[in-house]
Amino acid sequence: MAANFDLFGDPIPANHGGRGRPEHVPTIENRNRVNMLLAMGWSNERIAAALRVTLPTLRKHYFSELRYRAVARDRLDATLLMKAFEGVDKGRIGPFLKLVERNDLMNFGQTSRPRAAEPAPVETKPEKAPKLGKKEAALLAAQSPDAGSPMGELMARRQQGLSH
Repeated sequence: MAANFDLFGDPIPANHGGRGRPEHVPTIENRNRVNMLLAMGWSNERIAAALRVTLPTLRKHYFSELRYRAVARDRLDATLLMKAFEGVDKGRIGPFLKLVERNDLMNFGQTSRPRAAEPAPVETKPEKAPKLGKKEAALLAAQSPDAGSPMGELMARRQQGLSH
């Protein structure tokens, strides 16, 4: 009898639709899936939901994978680097060099190559004076009265007297 699979390619348990929940049996595929999701930074709750198991079931059956959460990303990067290195013998050096460059940037705390300095724009538009509200305009006008007004003439005479 051929196994039936759901939409996502997971096998449908034999007692699907029957009473009780079938016991979860970990497979190599699910172990690899847990390792991959750990490497991607997923939480235990999210991984359990993806596997359609409870959190205690995840901890029970995948304890050894969960124990190496801290190094899961490094293990993934090491595997990808080795696969890319195997391609160098076949003339595919580009992917390997890209991973080496990413690794070097990571060692120096960067995520991408620094950008080259952009040239300054050739022509720059003069900055417009900020628009003043009524109160700001009145305050500015009060600080510098017109010379044609009596107050302006008085201020001009005082400034001349101070400057001489």
